[in-house]
Amino acid sequence: MSTFQRARRRLRAHPFALDAALAAGVLVCIVAGSLVEPHGPDGVTWALRTPDALSLVLMVLGAAALVLRRRAPLAVLAFTGGVSLVESVTGDPRAPVAMCVVVALYTVASATDRPTTWRVGLLTMTVLTGAAMIAGPLPWYAQENLAILAWTGIGATAGDAVRSRRAFVQAIRERAERAERTREEEARRRVAEERLRIARDLHDVVAHHIALVNVQAGVAAHVMDKRPDQAKEALAHVREASRSALGELRATVGLLRQSGDPEAPTEPAPGLDRLDDLAGTFRNAGLRVLVAREDQRPDHAPALPAAVDLAAYRVVQEALTNVQKHAGAEARAEVSVVRVGPHLEITVLDDGTGTGRREAPDGTGTGTGTDTDTGNGKGGGHGLLGMRERVTALRGTLTTGPRYGGGFRVHAILPVEAHTSAAQDGP
Repeated sequence: MSTFQRARRRLRAHPFALDAALAAGVLVCIVAGSLVEPHGPDGVTWALRTPDALSLVLMVLGAAALVLRRRAPLAVLAFTGGVSLVESVTGDPRAPVAMCVVVALYTVASATDRPTTWRVGLLTMTVLTGAAMIAGPLPWYAQENLAILAWTGIGATAGDAVRSRRAFVQAIRERAERAERTREEEARRRVAEERLRIARDLHDVVAHHIALVNVQAGVAAHVMDKRPDQAKEALAHVREASRSALGELRATVGLLRQSGDPEAPTEPAPGLDRLDDLAGTFRNAGLRVLVAREDQRPDHAPALPAAVDLAAYRVVQEALTNVQKHAGAEARAEVSVVRVGPHLEITVLDDGTGTGRREAPDGTGTGTGTDTDTGNGKGGGHGLLGMRERVTALRGTLTTGPRYGGGFRVHAILPVEAHTSAAQDGP
């Protein structure tokens, strides 16, 4: 930090001392100006005029008032204006007390708004100049009278310019601070969205495979003594489901690695192309699943966006997991995937009689926060909530609820063309 900057900071920390020094400087200037004879026979000469006692008192009072210019700018302007008015009418020879008015007017202009500056400045200029021209000892056209008009105008203009610059700098600073806050908020929002997305993926993977492991382990324990071959087959399914769960968990948790960490996940996210494999895992667990697909895209139509493909797969996975856990041992599930115009419709129906599921809080089966993967009726899981978040993030709709005559229905509509257009229009 330079010496000038340190001195400037020190003066800003003590504004009263700065104003006292300014008042002393103004007093020296006006006293020196009172000794000048601008119209002498030899031009401008010194020590030809001696101010009278009244002029000296007015000079001291006007300069002393400037010490309080920051605390009461309008009052100081009014006082110095009155002192200058008295001096211009009675002083002979005249002393330049109007310099105090110029400083006070500058302070008012820099501390208030522009309309106040215009009103106060015009009033000060008119009163002082008119009084000097009409009642002063000099002719009305004397350059000293015009100097009062010019200097008061300069003081008001300079103060307004300083105020405008301060406001401009403050606006830039606030805009920068607001932009910084916006960036921080955007970063926090992105982190929260990423955490939510990873939580949904983890829930989908764990809930699906652990449910299958639980069912197959129960089957193996039940038939271990009487039918060991069937128990071995169930344990084989347990091992396969566990291996799949570990693979998907490894790929999902790999997203949390730092950029320099090795073994970043390279396996693509699951989609509807693995729907038959998904249904097969549930069939191996004893659930009867029927899959009907009419999602073949027409000629020249773009393929499903990756986000829509993944969301559709996860919706089917979670819905079938809930059927496996809550619909009962004899339940049958039907999965329908249909592409209708710009939308992809996914429907999962079951005819189960399980009691672990319940309707939405509004009784319609479509309320926010409805959940079916609790198994205890207390709503402690995150199945339907995760599905709803996935569908809503893609600006789709999700409807869930009991079916007439028994069973449960999950119906999701995902927009396809909007996301495809956005991907094509992107950079």
